[in-house]
Amino acid sequence: MNPGYLYLAIAIVAEVVATSALKSSAGFTRPGPSLIVAAGYGIAFYCLSLVMKTVPVGVAYAIWSGAGIVLIALIGWRLFGQRLDLPAVLGMGLIVAGVAVIQLFSRVSGH
Repeated sequence: MNPGYLYLAIAIVAEVVATSALKSSAGFTRPGPSLIVAAGYGIAFYCLSLVMKTVPVGVAYAIWSGAGIVLIALIGWRLFGQRLDLPAVLGMGLIVAGVAVIQLFSRVSGH
């Protein structure tokens, strides 16, 4: 397995944690959540830079952003009580399907 995908997973988790903490940071007026935001994005972008050494940029960004969108929407629904209507769920399904197509069938995915 390409080690870049491990760094990509770490980047995704760090970005999701940071984005989730943004709501709690209250416009960077609360120090604890603000530090989580800064650290999370720092880790995410550092790991993403490592990913770019072995995974094509388009593939890495598609996976990173697609997974981030879906995970953040699910966290918003679960933790913050935000509603997901049918079009939102269908759209996220298409995002997941698109990432799966890239991973399974594209020759540019680094396999």
